Amino acid sequence: MIDRQLDLMELLNRSSHFLLGPRGSGKSFLIRASCLEAADYIDLLDSRTYLRLKADPALLHSLISKPLAVIDEIQRIPELLNEAHRAIETGSKRFLLTGSSARRLRRQGVNLLAGRAFRAEMFPLTWFELSRHGNFELQRYLRLGGLPAAISGEYGEDYLYAYVDTYLKEEIQFEGLVRSLPNYTRFLQSAAFNNSRVLNYAKVANDAQLSPNTVRDYYQILMDTLIGFQVPPWRGSQTRKTVQTTKFYLFDPGIVNALRDTKSLEPGSDLFGMAFEHFIACELRAFLSYNRIRLPLQFWRTRTGREVDFVIGDEIAIEVKSGESVSRRDHKGLLSIKEEREWKHLLVVSRDSADASFDNGIRHEHWETFLRRLWSREYL
Repeated sequence: MIDRQLDLMELLNRSSHFLLGPRGSGKSFLIRASCLEAADYIDLLDSRTYLRLKADPALLHSLISKPLAVIDEIQRIPELLNEAHRAIETGSKRFLLTGSSARRLRRQGVNLLAGRAFRAEMFPLTWFELSRHGNFELQRYLRLGGLPAAISGEYGEDYLYAYVDTYLKEEIQFEGLVRSLPNYTRFLQSAAFNNSRVLNYAKVANDAQLSPNTVRDYYQILMDTLIGFQVPPWRGSQTRKTVQTTKFYLFDPGIVNALRDTKSLEPGSDLFGMAFEHFIACELRAFLSYNRIRLPLQFWRTRTGREVDFVIGDEIAIEVKSGESVSRRDHKGLLSIKEEREWKHLLVVSRDSADASFDNGIRHEHWETFLRRLWSREYL
């Protein structure tokens, strides 16, 4: 049992919550481990329960007797939100409503609970969660990602290939989200090869033999089904013209490798560098969400090619390098963004074991040092 950073009982003591996260991230397992005794548990992946409630959503009230209730995979029967709304209004119930797709919820009435249920997110296992148990190895994580069944199982790669197949069949085909599954499959592969890059719909469309408008819709499906996320551009530049297009990441490095059919990640290769940046992106995203820090995760790039990989709010700028040796030559992007405003922290994060501070305000940190300080709240 790996302790997760998300405390479900703390959330439920405050209010009802939507808990959203991709399938396989550990939502159901965490529920069973932390709050099953205190709550009635309604699993909509159970066929009998699903069919009963689909036919008559009002039966929900007969299935809950405790002050707390969990409805797992709520997007399968969005009509239950009306019944949950009614139970919350009486003041006698609090709900944890989990889901792996925001698409159907947004389309079919999630706003009925606006102000009555907060939102929390769950992600694959992070460095912080795994390292507390002495169970993190960078090369393995970059290859298999953080889905619990992939990183801790004996057949991690097989699980990832099966995950992609299950996602296509259950989330995409079953829900009727696309007209052509082969088209969407080609898009997924192209999106994986363009992971961590600035979105270029025309390029992805050309690679997948699709129209740019179709590709744009498909990217929206990835975000709606929680399989991908955007990192928008930082727009605080006053002196330089900057790229205004977002970068896109799939939610887990292992999924990227499965879609690319990557057999190995050799340090020093472009694929390794992109996977390392992706890993840092996922850690930053999880840290901000789990700690309820309402600052945006962004990036910065000028039209002339100066770039900073990640910007948090207007406070921290981070350049990520996957090499084992960094120097002042890696300061160009940070020095450029420093001319735009004052920053609390300017960081180069890499595999270089020699942490160092410079008179220009930039600090080099080994990735473990950086993540340890990040999760200890030393930066924010």
